[in-house]
Amino acid sequence: MKWCCPVGELGAVSRTKAGPVTQDRLLRDLGALGLEPGSVVIVHSSLSSLGWVPGGAVTVIRALQHAVRTYGTLVMPAHSGDYSDPSLWENPPVPQEWWPVIRETMPAFDPEVAPTRGIGRIPELFRTFPDVLRSAHPHVSFTAWGERAIEILANHGLDDSLGEMSPLARIYDHDGWVLFLGTDFNANTSFHLSEYRSDYATKERVTLGAPVNVEGHTRWRTFSDINYDSSDFGEIGRAFAKSHKQQIHSGKVGMASCLLFRQRIAVDFASKWMHTHRR
Repeated sequence: MKWCCPVGELGAVSRTKAGPVTQDRLLRDLGALGLEPGSVVIVHSSLSSLGWVPGGAVTVIRALQHAVRTYGTLVMPAHSGDYSDPSLWENPPVPQEWWPVIRETMPAFDPEVAPTRGIGRIPELFRTFPDVLRSAHPHVSFTAWGERAIEILANHGLDDSLGEMSPLARIYDHDGWVLFLGTDFNANTSFHLSEYRSDYATKERVTLGAPVNVEGHTRWRTFSDINYDSSDFGEIGRAFAKSHKQQIHSGKVGMASCLLFRQRIAVDFASKWMHTHRR
């Protein structure tokens, strides 16, 4: 019997000139980049950028786990924006007359089974791995594995979802790292923490909603948050990279261009940048 590769894998095969990107190669590359055992690190990833990896996302996750070891902590976003108010949906929108029915019948967010949305194959698979835990926010949960997973994910409240009670703030407290595996600053969720900590004129508060579990029953709950915005994250990232060249590790992991840096210095930089540049 012959098996066919999906179209995306065919492209990865053609780009991977030096042979398959194995788990051992990933582990060597991660070490050369500067990721050390015991690290607390949030990972933003693009599987296709790594080249052809035997075992795909499974291999990448295992390499990351081996890199930080059980006494480190691996964190990934596990966002699920479809557990939200249908009045805010844009891609695609739904008819307004559907909104009440959706709110009444949508199942409660369940961190054990709710799929991620729009953040890639690696974090979607990671949430299903043994001993991986997930925070309870219906829109912007995070998953974590390792020694500090429980304390990083605990008490992720509905209000101010990426602020001081979020896993992002706990990573900051532990002086953790950010790792881009073939991604860039446009995907840097940690910059949202800067939005809460920065004072800028255009900051506004909004009311959001989601179906949650209350004593075994599904209830629609509203909560307060800022109207966070990632449209300038690329610009902030370029300014940060220019001013902190010595503090950013860059290199290849597999075929992917990657960055590794302390989350704390990036969040502090972005907070000041937003105060000055956002109007």
